Amino acid sequence: MPQHEQHPTTAPLRRAVVTGSAGFIGSHLAHALVQAGTTVIGVDRRAPATDATAHANLACLRGLPGYHHITADLLNCAIDPLLIDADAVFHLAGIPGVRPSWGPQFGDYLASNVLATHRVLEACTRIGVPRLVVASSSSVYGPTGGGASVEADRPRPPSPYAVTKLAEEQLCLAYAEHPAGPSVVALRYFTVYGPRQRTDMFTHRALHAALTGEPLRLYGDGHQRRDFTYIDDVVAATIAAATVSTGQGAINVGGGSNASLLEVINIASRLTGRDIQLQQEHARSGDVLLTRADPSRAREVLGWQPRVDLHNGLRAHMQALTAQVPDYSRAA
Repeated sequence: MPQHEQHPTTAPLRRAVVTGSAGFIGSHLAHALVQAGTTVIGVDRRAPATDATAHANLACLRGLPGYHHITADLLNCAIDPLLIDADAVFHLAGIPGVRPSWGPQFGDYLASNVLATHRVLEACTRIGVPRLVVASSSSVYGPTGGGASVEADRPRPPSPYAVTKLAEEQLCLAYAEHPAGPSVVALRYFTVYGPRQRTDMFTHRALHAALTGEPLRLYGDGHQRRDFTYIDDVVAATIAAATVSTGQGAINVGGGSNASLLEVINIASRLTGRDIQLQQEHARSGDVLLTRADPSRAREVLGWQPRVDLHNGLRAHMQALTAQVPDYSRAA
C-alpha cells in the first residue's frame, strides 16, 4: 500500500515557496515539505475561508507551524517579499484542463499559465532564488505515434491548454539561461491521480461512478492509454527536482502504470464490487490516444522511479474518498 507521503533521501530544504498550494498537487507537496522540516510559504489566489476546495485541500496543513498561507494572485500581488530567503520555488499555480481552454477562456489560461509565470521569474531573478521547479505537462508532446515520449522529442501541443504549458516551461528555461536567473527543472507530469484530485478528472469520476452507481461519462471508446502517476510519487519527484545539484531542463514524471481508460474502469469496478454504467460520448478535441513516459532522465537526474502501481493507487484513492464522504461509504 502507498504511504501517505514519500520523501527523497536528500537533505530537506530549509525554506521553500509553493505556488498553487491550495491545489491537488500543491497541497500534497506543501504537506510533505513541512513534514520533512521545511518552512513553506504557500501562495494561492483561492482563500481557504471562502473557497471550499481550498479549505478541504489545506485541511492537512491547518495548524502546522511550518506552513504559512498567503492568499494572493500572482498576476498582481507583490511577489518579491514572498521569495526572500527561499532555497527553492515550486511553481505549480495555473489553470488546468483541456476542454475549457478552447474558446473565450483562453485569455485566462494565457494570463495564469504564462503571464503570472513571467512575474514569478522576474521576482526570482531579482531576489536571487537558486532553483525553480515548474509544473509542466505530458500534454506538450501531443500525438506520439505509439512510442514512449523522450524529453528531446519535438513538442506538438494539441490544445490551447497544452500550448500555454509549453510556453510556460520554455519561458522558465529561457530565464535559466539569464546570468541572474534561477536554475530550472520543468517536470512534465503524466496523468496525476490520488486523494484530493480534481473531480473532473477521469480516475475520480470512475471511482465516483463505482461508489455511487451513477453513470460514468466516457469520451471516446475507452481504449485511450495514459501513464497514471500516483500523487505520492509525483511529490517525491518534485522535491528531488529542487535538491539535485546537477541537471536542468525538462524531465518526464511518468507513473510506470500505463493503462487504458477501460482498464481503470475495470479496476474501480473490482475494488468496489459494482458494475459501472457507461454513458459514451464523442472523443474531445485535444485528447490524444496515448501518453507514455520514457523515465530514463528522471531515473538518472533525480534518482527517482515510481513506487505505487495503479491498483494500489486507485485503492488508496478510493479509501480516501470513502473516509471523507460518508455517502460514499453508505453507497458502497
